[in-house]
Amino acid sequence: MTLIAPSILSADFAHLGQEIKKVSKAGADWIHIDVMDGHFVPNLTIGPCVVQDIRSYSALPFDVHLMITNPQDYIQAFAKAGADYITVHIEADTDIEKTLSLIKKEGKKAGLSVKPDTNISRLIPFIPFIDLILIMSVEPGFGGQSFMPTALEKIVTVKELTKRKNIFISVDGGINQLTAPACQLAGADILVAGSYIFKNASYQKAIQTLKEGK
Repeated sequence: MTLIAPSILSADFAHLGQEIKKVSKAGADWIHIDVMDGHFVPNLTIGPCVVQDIRSYSALPFDVHLMITNPQDYIQAFAKAGADYITVHIEADTDIEKTLSLIKKEGKKAGLSVKPDTNISRLIPFIPFIDLILIMSVEPGFGGQSFMPTALEKIVTVKELTKRKNIFISVDGGINQLTAPACQLAGADILVAGSYIFKNASYQKAIQTLKEGK
């Protein structure tokens, strides 16, 4: 069954800990945490101190998605704060292999993400060093955007590139009851959903609908 990772970008930040507790009890598999610096993407969100503060509200894996410039400078801080997976962008102006190595050195799982306009072929040299590939199906920066169908082709391509390898394929952006089945059919292992879950009256129903793909 597909794993569901609610993105707390769409949660009520005034009650963030309780929101995380609620989606955990509602059947979420992971918690997706978007970190933005106002430079790599045009938005600001949270830092390691917030991750540390919310860590006690759920035992689920935390995938910390670093949409930031110079991610290598923050790997240790987010690792200590409680991240289980740390996902960086291949488009970040940094030594990607070295950054992935830093994540592994901290004892964490390493993820690599690609924006909608980035060619999947750029991932190929790094496949031996990663545990997760995150395909953005919207332009990173803000929640509530519409799903870009071109992401489906990328999922299929990544599935082929990573077959027989223990690498999760995750997709993030515009995930709802209509787009989830197509992503699952293409080969996605994890669906990151923000607005669809947190704007739904029943977190449990929303999560179950995404898992079932209908």
